[in-house]
Amino acid sequence: MIDILPYSIRVLLEAAVRNCDGFLVKKEDAMNILDWKAKQNNVEVPFCPARVLLQDFTGIPAMVDFAAMREAVKNLGGDPTKVHPACPTDLTVDHSLQIDFNKCAIQNTPNPGGGELQKPASKLSPLKAPRKLPCKGQSSCRGPCDGESRRNVGQLSMQIENTPLLCPFHLQPVPEPETWGSKVFRNVSIIPPGTGMAHQVNLEYLSRVVFDAEGFLYPDSVIGTDSHTTMVNGLGILGWGVGGIETEAVMLGLPVTFTLPEVVGCELTGSASPLATSIDVVLSITKQLRQAGVSGKFVEFFGPGVSQLSIGDRTTIANMCPEYGAILSFFPIDNVTLKHLKYTGFDEAKLKSMESYLKTVKLFRNYQLPNEEPEYSQIIQINLESIMPYVSGPKRPQDRVAVMNMKSDFQACLNEKVGFKGFQIATEKQNDVVPVEYEGNEYQLAHGSVVIAAVISCTNNCNPSVMLGAGLLAKKAVEAGLTVKPYIRTSLSPGSGMVTQYLSSSGVLPYLNKLGYFTLLLIYVLFEVIGYGCSTCVGNTAPLPEPIQNAIVQGDLVACGVLSGNKNFEGRLCSCIRANYLASPPLVIAYAIAGTVNIDFQTEPLGVRPDGKSIFLHDIWPTREELQQVEEEFVIASMFKELRQKKEKGNKLWNSLEAPESVLFTWDSKSTYIRCPSFFDKFAKDPLPPQSIENAHVLLYLGDSVTTDHISPAGSIARGSAAARYLTNKGLTPREFNSYGARRGNDAVMTRGTFANIKLLNKFIGKPAPKTIHIPTGQMLDVFDAAEFYRKENIPLIILAGKKYGQGSSRDWAAKGPFLLGVKAVIAESYEKIHKGHLIGMGIAPLQFFPGENTHVLGLTGKEQFSIFFPQELSPGITVDVKVPQFDFYVQACCTGML
Repeated sequence: MIDILPYSIRVLLEAAVRNCDGFLVKKEDAMNILDWKAKQNNVEVPFCPARVLLQDFTGIPAMVDFAAMREAVKNLGGDPTKVHPACPTDLTVDHSLQIDFNKCAIQNTPNPGGGELQKPASKLSPLKAPRKLPCKGQSSCRGPCDGESRRNVGQLSMQIENTPLLCPFHLQPVPEPETWGSKVFRNVSIIPPGTGMAHQVNLEYLSRVVFDAEGFLYPDSVIGTDSHTTMVNGLGILGWGVGGIETEAVMLGLPVTFTLPEVVGCELTGSASPLATSIDVVLSITKQLRQAGVSGKFVEFFGPGVSQLSIGDRTTIANMCPEYGAILSFFPIDNVTLKHLKYTGFDEAKLKSMESYLKTVKLFRNYQLPNEEPEYSQIIQINLESIMPYVSGPKRPQDRVAVMNMKSDFQACLNEKVGFKGFQIATEKQNDVVPVEYEGNEYQLAHGSVVIAAVISCTNNCNPSVMLGAGLLAKKAVEAGLTVKPYIRTSLSPGSGMVTQYLSSSGVLPYLNKLGYFTLLLIYVLFEVIGYGCSTCVGNTAPLPEPIQNAIVQGDLVACGVLSGNKNFEGRLCSCIRANYLASPPLVIAYAIAGTVNIDFQTEPLGVRPDGKSIFLHDIWPTREELQQVEEEFVIASMFKELRQKKEKGNKLWNSLEAPESVLFTWDSKSTYIRCPSFFDKFAKDPLPPQSIENAHVLLYLGDSVTTDHISPAGSIARGSAAARYLTNKGLTPREFNSYGARRGNDAVMTRGTFANIKLLNKFIGKPAPKTIHIPTGQMLDVFDAAEFYRKENIPLIILAGKKYGQGSSRDWAAKGPFLLGVKAVIAESYEKIHKGHLIGMGIAPLQFFPGENTHVLGLTGKEQFSIFFPQELSPGITVDVKVPQFDFYVQACCTGML
């Protein structure tokens, strides 16, 4: 039966068998997975991932929670040293960057010889600016300090604000670069800020592919708190994103439980057009999966077309999962994967062991053998031959034109009335040619002549394969004797220095320069790196040569610009250029060589060699195999080397963070960033049976589509909010409030920020406001203040809501906050699944009206007192009795596990 299972399901099966303990994972669970074809969509199964990935928005609160667990265990007479994550956990500090300033002024230094010194600090990097700047300590220092690390020192070191943090202007010793969490807890690794985004670091550094632990080999798999955790699916690693509360449960050794999913097989056949870039392929597959309706399912790729996709292509497709709604998009491990791993630093012995293991357990894929195809719930076929290269224009980004139709489309634009696609050029003038003399040579301009060609890699063309494609195309063009006419304004503006680095190390950068025109006296160097900022795309280009401008105006020509940016509105590049096309970097080079967009690349040559041989675009277009080879050898290897150095060395301020090595965390009452949360204040050794809720008041009476953004604290802290009053009482000024995200380790701030969204529509108030009514007194108060009154009166709280309660992004504080406000239950018409699970995890009962019933139908005002009675034995879908003074009604308990 294993042979017919999708490869993604085989990973689930292996995990179930390996972790089968008869308690959390039962034999029945493994058998259900083995019988996937019959049981899909019908049973829930557990999954124990090999590791956990945290980004800091959820990771730092998780570390705080674990520190609080140690306190709770100690208070109950237990051994706090036994509290550790049971599952290997990596925490990346990648969401803590906040922009404070958008300008930086450097004081001019008087020049004793007269005048002023120009750019006195020009030879200094930003972190080596002059020392003679005022520094009044960490809270007010505005010198060139690492603002991200400084702002978040309270969280990152899990210490208090007045922990000494070194300013670069102070000559003090630097301590060891470790934090309390990574020192005290086993199985925890912290990736310092500045290393990279969680999903990228996960792919490039943290992925094991096959675990080798204590003599056992098993597949790598991961559960993360970032929706783009799915990126590693492209490397053959099963993983997806979940909420913070589920993740903490996994860290404690509990499995993720979910419905055994359908698996959609996506069969890739044929070969993409030789002119189609990686971007064309990825966006086309994403579009077709979105149209196919794969939401809530696994997608698994197979077919001969898969072997044509590089790891970069695969991981980008997998990373787009949130775009088309799949749980994950899985590419089983194959020879392309192993080749990629070789360039990322895996040694030969490890690769051989890995390959042998994967083949033995039938997790290695050979896409060329059709007899190895498993069975799928349904199959979507995508023929790569249908994926064609496109350009956009001539005036708007959304007007796509297939490259093969470019000539006919441009000619149609000449005929059309003036508009988004028309220039209304008289038929008798469409073939006009205007001779022009430039630099001693005569050229001919016509409608469609290219006069600006710009290679830009700041947006959708940042993929290394397309930039390398431009370089390889230039190399082959130079070797074939082709050049770009000197009157064309050309430029190369990479999105980062990394692009220049790999263009240079791969040896293609000189050829981009050599596309220039040569005379006896002059060398016109084209496509030279001009810098790393917005240029041609926003009209920042040098004026066209005067003879060229005059010729365009004289002939009323529709001259063209071609660029690999994202904006091409008429007149944006230059006032005399009416047609602008967005194209991939290689096509920018191609149209620059051709000198016109009025060309059919399939039938017309780019140029003619001195020996009379015509050179077509397909003669010099780099193959996908060439691109993959160069990308693996020159891009990936260097990127991985740089990433490892960042991870191992950290940065100066990160390395300066001090942390104690005590078993228990040293909480400090003065801290406004880190506080011991009150989740475990009433924690007992023996769990209590479900407790009835008697005489509860309604804290909030909400309507439909209340999102986690409405519930969870997020963004800046408003000056008039309950959280602001708390921080003010702690001696902070509004400038020092920071954000809820930065203070997510302080439950006092986060509880006050729960339901503090100004767009919250509470039916008690009747207009958007973060307010509610304290029913016994009729006072309108901030939600936190009303909850405090109820707490002092020992009155439990519930929330009434409509449809789709808790929809939106997964946020654990959307459940933690209500719990700390004293909410015991939510009664809604329907829930978002992840948020419902969060409520259960926090001990809040998610109750649901029966179909056809809601607060309006039942005649509830929300001002009644509610008593909710739970049976001693909970089971899925049980009926729960709810009493209000006038009558009883019944609701349905959504899940088991409620306390």
